[in-house]
Amino acid sequence: MDSSSSSSTVGLGSVDWQLQHFMDVETQKQRFQQLMHQMTKLCWEKCTDKPGPKLDSPAEACFVNCIGRFIDTSQFNLNRL
Repeated sequence: MDSSSSSSTVGLGSVDWQLQHFMDVETQKQRFQQLMHQMTKLCWEKCTDKPGPKLDSPAEACFVNCIGRFIDTSQFNLNRL
């Protein structure tokens, strides 16, 4: 193998690593977005009776509690894995 082909192999290894890193970051972003969507849907269905221009105090407290419990549960599950 000559020096030009070995240097191109090293370059490809770098590109592969960068591509893998990029894909890992994008996968993490997608998981976060899915989690946020799931949490929003769950808490919205649980805490709102009817949509309005402003949240009332009980609905706001429900959202805070719901999101807090969702985060606690997710963190517990991650720690168990």
